[in-house]
Order: sequence, then structure tokens, then C-alpha cells
Amino acid sequence: MSSPFDGMWKAAMSEEVRKALQSVIERVNQAAARRPKTLPAVPPRLVAVSKTKPPEMVVEAYRQGQRNFGENYVNELVDKASDPLILESCPEIKWHFIGHLQKKNVNKLLAVPNLFLMETIDSVNLADKVNSSWQRLRGAGTQRLKVMVQINTSGEQSKHGLPPEETVNTVKHILSHCSALHFSGLMTIGRYGYDLTLGPNPDFQMLLSRRQEVCESLKLPLEDVELSMGMSTDFEHAIEVGSTNVRVGSIIFGNREYPNSAANTPNPSPAPSPAPSPAPSPAPSPEKTAKVVSEEAAKKMQHLTVS
Repeated sequence: MSSPFDGMWKAAMSEEVRKALQSVIERVNQAAARRPKTLPAVPPRLVAVSKTKPPEMVVEAYRQGQRNFGENYVNELVDKASDPLILESCPEIKWHFIGHLQKKNVNKLLAVPNLFLMETIDSVNLADKVNSSWQRLRGAGTQRLKVMVQINTSGEQSKHGLPPEETVNTVKHILSHCSALHFSGLMTIGRYGYDLTLGPNPDFQMLLSRRQEVCESLKLPLEDVELSMGMSTDFEHAIEVGSTNVRVGSIIFGNREYPNSAANTPNPSPAPSPAPSPAPSPAPSPEKTAKVVSEEAAKKMQHLTVS
């Protein structure tokens, strides 16, 4: 039975999500308008990252017209995508998987209703496993599953993704050996908290150059190979330099609250900790950690010209 408090929470949450989403969509459109005319004129897709957030928030964003949602953990995506509230209220939802996928979880992920795009293929072996599982689970007549190849552009050991030099061969393998998969583009996370006052983000530049190489080597049109790059702190700059898919969470849904479990911490490598606060707080999201560093840069973002 719902209490008056539930009603108040829902009303306040609805208003917050509505305003935040509207603001992000405006910023996405403005950034797209600043793109050089030499880049493919692909309207950027906004993926609302709903990890750790309740189904009610997903439904509210959906009511406001948002259709693409991203999750990092297989179990959380399975739970959310199968939630009766979401199944009933969001029939056209498009789920993106944007976390690291272990082979043992492939079947579980591919059974998700309304799975739209798997953004994190990071090896030929994983591509083969996803390909054979999709064929087996969904049958021959099913649409191919859209996938992206994840590149570790920053070379950090804590990040998943292919070494950049393996990009072309991995894409070539998917195109020639994975008939159940549709290669959609390249994805990177990149280094958190890059200072844009130093110039264009080198991780984004690396992804752009790898796309160029893929398209030239495999004779693919540039506009057919998407780039998934940019999060809450740097999505505008990412779009300005050519991103077609940005993954934005905390500035739409508020900061995340992680359960105190190592398995659910997105970046297990130790990060420099901020000054101690009087009360214990939940582990910050990577986007939030980056925010402090790039706040200065964000102010200058719209004046940044990329040659």
C-alpha cells in the first residue's frame, strides 16, 4: 500500500528527471550543431544510464520520450528489463549493455527483452560466443544483434577493451564470421577526468582514427560506423568531435548509490581519495569522480575548437 510519502517522492522525482533530461537533450542538440560539417551528420543518440536507479525513474524518463537506456551489470539489466512496471509502461524501450561481459553471462544477457545494442565486445572469442548464443536463443529468422567493439584507448589496466591495434582484425572477424551480429561501431570509456583545457581528448581522437582505419581497410562508409564515447562530464566535447552515442547517467538521474560490495564497484582499482568527510558516503560513480577535474574544462567547452 503506498503512503503519502511515496506520492510526494514520485512527484518530486518526476519533476527532477523531467528537468534534467530536458536540459541534457538541449545540450546534446547544441553540441551537435557545433560539429564541423566534415563529420557525418548523424544525430547523436542519448543513452540514459540507469544503473542503481529504481524502475520508476526509468519509466519517468520513458514518459518524457527517452527510449535508449544503458546498464553496466548483467543481473541488474535482467531484473530491470523484466520488471513488470517497465514491461507494461515501456514497450518500445531499447536496452544497451555497456559493462564488461563475462562469457558465463552471455546467455543471461541475450535473453533480456528489448536488448537493442551490446556495446562492449572486447575479443574475437566473446564475439563468437555472443554470435552462437544469439543464433541458438533467438532462432534463424531473428534480426541480427547490434554490437559495438570496445577499444581500450587509454591503455589502462583497469579498463576493459581491445588494444587499439587489434581493432581492424576484430571488426573484420565479426563481419566475416558472425552472421547473427550486426557491427554498429566502436566504443570507448577513456581516461576519467581528462582536462579539456589541454586540448581535444586523446581517447576520443584515438577512437576517431581507429574508425578511419576500419573504414578504409574494410571499405565501410564512415557514417555506418558509430562512435560511442562521452559520459556526463564530457559528452558535449565528445559530440563536437564526432560521437554518435553518448552514455549519460548521473546528470539525469542524480548521483548513484552503490551497495557496499566490491562486485558492484565499477572501478575496482584504487583511486586517490578525497578529503575525509564527516559521514560515510556511497562509492562515487566514475562520472562524479571526473566531474571535479573537468568542471573548469566544462566552462570552456563550448569555446573549444577542434582542428
